[in-house]
Amino acid sequence: MLDLNFVREHLAEVKLALESRNFPIGALDRFSELDVERRKLISESDSINQQRNAASKEIGELMKSGKLDEAESKKAEVAGLKDRHAELEQKRESAEAAMRDLLAGLPNIPSADVPVGADESANVEIRKWGEVPAFDFEVKDHVDLGESLGILDFERATKITGSRFAIINGAGARLSRALVNFMLDVHTLEHGYTETMPPFMVNRTSLFGTNQLPKFEEDLFHIKDERGFALIPTAEVPVTNYYAEEILEATELPKYFTAYTPCFRSEAGSYGRDTRGLIRQHQFEKVELVKLCLPEASEAEHEKLTENAERILQLLKLPYRTVVLSTGDMGFGAQKTYDIEVWVPSQNTYREISSCSNCGDFQARRMNLRFRRAGGGKPEFAHTLNGSGLAVGRTWLAVLENYQQADGSVAIPEVLRPYMQGAERMAAKE
Repeated sequence: MLDLNFVREHLAEVKLALESRNFPIGALDRFSELDVERRKLISESDSINQQRNAASKEIGELMKSGKLDEAESKKAEVAGLKDRHAELEQKRESAEAAMRDLLAGLPNIPSADVPVGADESANVEIRKWGEVPAFDFEVKDHVDLGESLGILDFERATKITGSRFAIINGAGARLSRALVNFMLDVHTLEHGYTETMPPFMVNRTSLFGTNQLPKFEEDLFHIKDERGFALIPTAEVPVTNYYAEEILEATELPKYFTAYTPCFRSEAGSYGRDTRGLIRQHQFEKVELVKLCLPEASEAEHEKLTENAERILQLLKLPYRTVVLSTGDMGFGAQKTYDIEVWVPSQNTYREISSCSNCGDFQARRMNLRFRRAGGGKPEFAHTLNGSGLAVGRTWLAVLENYQQADGSVAIPEVLRPYMQGAERMAAKE
């Protein structure tokens, strides 16, 4: 959430930032109207308080002078002022609540170095890694590969649940588990993250804290009971909220967390997109990276987090590129985002496998996550960062497609073989 005083004092700057994000700025006009109304109410309320104080002093003097009738009349006048003051306070609180609601619906302000553009066409590639594989046979996609290997079953998953679900069997399931364990080992043993296993359901307060609510209500799978829980769309939600409503010591930061979880998304805005295969499912798995840090460290921590996610692809020897997202393509809560895109041979293009975002104090303000520097002083909002390290299903399909062989088998990346009981390949069915 943006700071109310910042929006008030830098309204023109905020309007420009929102326009660059394709966000309608009419909400800011309403914000200005409410702010003017709030200021008028405060001014009138202060004036009434002054009148009440003066009248109370006058009543005391009248009582001392024995002018009881005049004192009673003055008391009735003060009572009227009290009622008017209560009315003004109620209106002020309503105006401030409306302002907070407007702020809750405003996206984060992009960093100054984020490319300005309407959509993904304005994203800027900053680096590539690895050689795109050259095949001397007809390339299959992961669906055909998975079905021929007997490790991927969409038909029965649709029967059991519905579309956009998959069943992974046998060596495919072992490969998925190997990827999870490999990613967690690298992030905990090499990159210094603490592994955590959070709840897979969260409350509405947590969803608000990481800006899924109110904007992305329709993308959630809700538990239909009085508690208002929802299945997590990403481990970012429970893990980032770990210290919500707490004040940490500055010396406790930074904190690094990694978590493997299933994730659940309705994909409400993606009907007709990526309907084939594992690219876009209602249920998928990720290894998530979350950082909480001091404000002055967040830019450097963002670069490190992105490098940590890239390292997984390097070890797997999967070609990828990294792009910085434009203002019109960034997520709601991000001030800067790097997308890591892995090469998908069947599509002859790179596809997103991780989105690494620096949210600044945007989420911390929503969840009231603060820290205090040495020597005391006023608590400050921490900075929060998150990224996939990596999306397991998309890594799985990238392995199948990039490591496919002419005979229909799939070679196992060397770093995964210890997790696969030494197996060097998944062979096609007879």
